[in-house]
Amino acid sequence: MNTFHVRFEIGDLAATHFEEVTALVDTGSTFTSAPRELLARLGIRPTRREPFQIASGEVIESDVGDAVIRVAGKQGAMPIIFNEPGEPTLLGAVTLEALLLAVDPVRETLVPVEGLRISRWDP
Repeated sequence: MNTFHVRFEIGDLAATHFEEVTALVDTGSTFTSAPRELLARLGIRPTRREPFQIASGEVIESDVGDAVIRVAGKQGAMPIIFNEPGEPTLLGAVTLEALLLAVDPVRETLVPVEGLRISRWDP
């Protein structure tokens, strides 16, 4: 699959301060990630450390917090990884799925999709 970049906004949980970033769309990355300095500037703080397997197979721990993500006309609060210097900004699978967005690899864009549920409650 081709890779491509998109522009989107990262904001604090109050959705009052945002910064625009360009990120690689990476459906192989669980969470979205952004530079630690940018997240700190927005007042976003780590709330936990989580294990992540990297491409080499090694498992590392990373700081994770929560931020508001605006992309492709959608917005929601998402977990976000605090990148260490030199790591790329990524738009990950959880953000895409939570905002009901899919990857169109031919047009190199994000497209809205319908969500899935198991049933409809009809009392």
